[in-house]
Amino acid sequence: MHNSAALPLPEQLVLQAQWLAPARSRMLRENGIGRRQCVLDLGAAYGAVTAELVRRAGGRVVALDRELTTLTNPQGTFADALRTGGEARALPFATASFDLVLSQCTLLWVAPLESAIQEVTRVLQPGGAFLALEPDYDGLMESPPSIETRTLWLEALSRAGANPTVGRRLPGLLAAQGLQMRVALFDSLVPPAVERFGFLRGLPLTSKERERLSQVEQQAQALDKPWAQVAHLPFFLITAVKP
Repeated sequence: MHNSAALPLPEQLVLQAQWLAPARSRMLRENGIGRRQCVLDLGAAYGAVTAELVRRAGGRVVALDRELTTLTNPQGTFADALRTGGEARALPFATASFDLVLSQCTLLWVAPLESAIQEVTRVLQPGGAFLALEPDYDGLMESPPSIETRTLWLEALSRAGANPTVGRRLPGLLAAQGLQMRVALFDSLVPPAVERFGFLRGLPLTSKERERLSQVEQQAQALDKPWAQVAHLPFFLITAVKP
């Protein structure tokens, strides 16, 4: 469920899934993925996490994305999940179709966000869980100042039609639908990966922004000592259960 103009490459989404794997695995385990019979991978793209859901779920898994080319891409990893095209704002499923819905960096790309939340609530069964792992780029923490990219992210994501502060907006929107929530953030900090610049370079940047990004990359490469730099993107880890 991504903006095709800004959709990362399949290998980038695999890397992103690996970064989020510990938090995602814990959330799935805490919400009884092994007993879930109808699971929706919302915004599956190339299936970077679909095969994991197929392996761990107790029943069928549906992979949905609005970009049909991602669902049929030979680099996709969907296992035996059912693949279907559709919009998060108008999900092509009956009411109460799923007992678990997963969104990983998908609602970042959906507008209006309120419509998607209403639709997710509609397709959840009573007792069903919506698991969201969504970022908040306005809270990006970077040090030293020479490697700061926060403004570049905010402006480029907004230009691409994304919701850079989706993480902080979700709890209130989900609560308004009557869902019962647990909200957490990443609880550990790891050394920043140089691959993060590749994601940013894939967004619509101005020539001046690209020049600034090149300067940042050079500065980051020069900081080769352990913990000489910090780059931490807050992720909201949300479990919302339908009463």
